[in-house]
Amino acid sequence: MRYAVLGTGIVGQTVATKLVSLGHEVVIGTRDPEATLARTEPNGHGAPPFAQWQADNTQVRLATFADAAAFGEIVVNATAGAVSLQALQAAGTENLNGKVLVDISNPLDFSQGMPPSLNPVNTDSLGEQLQRAFPEIRIVKALNTMNCQIMVEPSRVAGEHDVFISGDDTDAKKAVTELLVSFGWPGTNVIDLGDITTARGTEMLLPIWLRLWGALGHFDFNFHIQGARA
Repeated sequence: MRYAVLGTGIVGQTVATKLVSLGHEVVIGTRDPEATLARTEPNGHGAPPFAQWQADNTQVRLATFADAAAFGEIVVNATAGAVSLQALQAAGTENLNGKVLVDISNPLDFSQGMPPSLNPVNTDSLGEQLQRAFPEIRIVKALNTMNCQIMVEPSRVAGEHDVFISGDDTDAKKAVTELLVSFGWPGTNVIDLGDITTARGTEMLLPIWLRLWGALGHFDFNFHIQGARA
């Protein structure tokens, strides 16, 4: 399968690495490939520059958002939530329409410093905004409630824990569930919350996730829903 991963940060790198390990072809999309490769300093979170990662992952090609989206049969949005809309606009509707898009982004607002707030929140979600802006893309919100290492290696957290999906297209959610199972998630721990409006709930888990990170001092935790399941 051909995948486009939009976003060159640690989330995009981690997902791309996992996809390649599973035998998929992967292109990572960015706004300006030359500028991305020219960066030599760690990013704001201390992660090494993208060029260093790609030197160790030469099978992953870097391209513009548009070229990556045209290549991918399935698209993963791993861009920062504040720029996700612009990233999909740059990718182009002609390259995205009809495709499944796994939306990992969160609408974190750092304008007032740390910890960030959410915008939108309560009566809307970033997942919904993207779906309204691109009605022909089959968007599924998933994996946005955990650290990226756990996304692709759920066994990092002992015991049962869950991943949530939200989306309007049943077949798209089935395809994303199959992807999650290939990452190591038991199918019984993939919880379908319903249509894309339910992304409000998973996005609003971020404030408690951030505070758990601060309290625990590490990322290796996740949420588990205890109780009977349908």
